[in-house]
Amino acid sequence: MKEIIKRLLAIEAEEKFRKDNDFLSKYNTGKVVHKKQLEFHKCQKKNRWVFGGNRSGKTECGAVEAVYMARGVHPYRQNKNGVFGWVVSLSQQVQRDVAQKKVLHYLNKSWIEDITMLSGKRDSPEYGVIDQIRIKNVFGGRSVIGFKSCDQGREKFQGSSLDFVWFDEEPPKDIYDECRMRVLDKRGDIFGTMTPLKGLTFIHDEIYLNSGNSKEVWFEFMEWADNPYLNKEEVELLTATLSQEQLESRRYGRFKSSSGLVYPEFDPAVHVLPSPFKIPNEWQDIISIDPGLNNPLSAHWYAVDFDANVYVIAEHYEAGKDISYHAQKIKEISDGLGWKRGANGRIDALIDSAANQKTLASSKSVTELFYEFGINANPRVNKDLFSGIQRVKQYLKVANGKPKIFIFPNCVNLIREIKTYRWGEGDVPKKHDDHSLDELRYYLMTKPEATQQKKLKTLIQKDKERLIRRVMNERKK
Repeated sequence: MKEIIKRLLAIEAEEKFRKDNDFLSKYNTGKVVHKKQLEFHKCQKKNRWVFGGNRSGKTECGAVEAVYMARGVHPYRQNKNGVFGWVVSLSQQVQRDVAQKKVLHYLNKSWIEDITMLSGKRDSPEYGVIDQIRIKNVFGGRSVIGFKSCDQGREKFQGSSLDFVWFDEEPPKDIYDECRMRVLDKRGDIFGTMTPLKGLTFIHDEIYLNSGNSKEVWFEFMEWADNPYLNKEEVELLTATLSQEQLESRRYGRFKSSSGLVYPEFDPAVHVLPSPFKIPNEWQDIISIDPGLNNPLSAHWYAVDFDANVYVIAEHYEAGKDISYHAQKIKEISDGLGWKRGANGRIDALIDSAANQKTLASSKSVTELFYEFGINANPRVNKDLFSGIQRVKQYLKVANGKPKIFIFPNCVNLIREIKTYRWGEGDVPKKHDDHSLDELRYYLMTKPEATQQKKLKTLIQKDKERLIRRVMNERKK
């Protein structure tokens, strides 16, 4: 009897140890995961990046994502019966101390079939450098997580066909490009978690700037405030010891070259709405156009709510087309939005005053041509550059927890231009990729006014109006 009790106690102790050390289940149940990490896991795009400050939880979600895929237990994706993926660190030392440590933390030992070491002992892999981990997949197959370091050079990244690659911190471009080739066969996933410390690198250009133009690319910023498990006193202490420039990258995970940006106030997480929504008809204001023939013509649809917040809700941006083409596109987009029409059924718009000049191909001005094609383009806009920039900054500035302008995610060219608009010589912005920004200035310089709310009439008011109408009708008789 004593032996049976002893055995039962041992089983209970073993079960308790297993549960206490099943950190993946704890993460899944929300005891560890936070909102931004969930957004990363839920995203279905093939190239996902988290730009996060130190200790924001970015590496945590990268490690969990790798384990999800290897085990075949991803809660938001179609799972496979065995995968082959790489975890890529900057060096073998960083691999051992960061990414490898996190992966081992979320891998229950009972799930590990075998470990191959580059250095150290297999029975204590946390103290050495791992080459590969063979993992039992829940569907009965086997998965392999291989570890690579960028200091090995691009040649060490050739040959394999992969289901995923996780970059823990930003890799060199040649290694990034090589890894993209490795996931091509299986239409695998690339995901990265990094603190932007190197300035405006290729990741800034290819991921941060172009995510809106790609169906496969996604990113989010993750900062200390997003991680509810950080001690608030420690956060305040760290904040006090870092410069504003250091905070940009170390806390907020932002690319730190804002000194040359015209609009460093712009933050996609704040100013770009997650998804479009139906704008009430009474919010509709006007379209603003920056004309172009060889250069792109940029047009955006602007709305204003009851609190004078501006919404940029749609975009037409195209080069090498004539006025009739652009007018037709503007009408098509307007019809899709249910956009209001002005006098004679024409669509009202603001336009650069340069549109009053005659074109080489016609005896008529751009403004006149737009009018003939159903667009009533008003060229009386304020083009003062510096006043316009200050006005845009006022709308971008966050006050009382929110800005005064919001941009729909489908306005990808406007978003891209705001991100890249930089000062040149003589305190003048560089005249490059600014077509959307020009017409944004024209619009905001018109001082958009809050939409007037329609007050609902009471029954007494309605009865009073009916009485007045009856009296007036009787007088007419």
